[in-house]
Amino acid sequence: MSSGDQHDLGRALRELRSASGLTGATVARRASMSAGKLSKIENGRILPSVVDVELVLTALEVSAEAKAEFLRAARAAVTESTAWRTLRRAGPWKHQQAIRAIESQTQHLRLFQGQAIPGLLQTPDYISAIFSRRPELLPETKAKTVAARLERQSALYQAERSFDFLICEHVLRWLMCDPRAMAVQLDRLISLSRLPNVSIGVIPLNRRMPDFPMTCFVIHDDRLVVIETFHAEVATRDTKDIATYLDIFGRFADVALYGAEMCELVEHIRDEFLTQRESG
Repeated sequence: MSSGDQHDLGRALRELRSASGLTGATVARRASMSAGKLSKIENGRILPSVVDVELVLTALEVSAEAKAEFLRAARAAVTESTAWRTLRRAGPWKHQQAIRAIESQTQHLRLFQGQAIPGLLQTPDYISAIFSRRPELLPETKAKTVAARLERQSALYQAERSFDFLICEHVLRWLMCDPRAMAVQLDRLISLSRLPNVSIGVIPLNRRMPDFPMTCFVIHDDRLVVIETFHAEVATRDTKDIATYLDIFGRFADVALYGAEMCELVEHIRDEFLTQRESG
């Protein structure tokens, strides 16, 4: 998107807000962003991400049809990348709040993980261990980030929404925190798998892989995919990209263990951690 397109997009969003009668502060609050950031977007000083545009349009209560038409007309980038260093500078807890805002608009969430237990399923100890890794966070920043991630988990108890998680077995075996905390984390997985709107599948090491588990990703309904890489978070609304990730998710789901088989495997790994603790 050129700088001219960037300015046009910001001006169009500003005109939509003005027509709605809402103040910038109100829209920014609803969109989980600062009033300063919204002002920069509206004045064309920064290019909003796909997620930013989605949040602003939702805050303005734009219909799904008008939202789709606006995005096309504004020539919003269908794919964009945000470097992790940029998100860290803005405040990692703010990123958690933005994720929560997107998740709140999602009826069916599908998440594939080959690197860590999904954030929505993590225990406080596991979350703390994740955010204790480099680059190190200041204690206050870490506490706010852990709290923000835990707040996201209340969505799991909203019965009208559904969550499908796929986790590679090796993720459950990686010692991200001490063995006792890992055992508690795995018990948490088993417990959450019993929620009627939550499905947890584990892809075992002894089954043929349908593809390379190159990266983790989350599919929000059939409208948005967010992919995590080492250097950045990538979001796409391209319909062909979304279809690709839906196909990948389905093929991994076909080889995953669910229900009693999944619980048996997770319990076995948990018991191995408990043995490590006793022997240690």
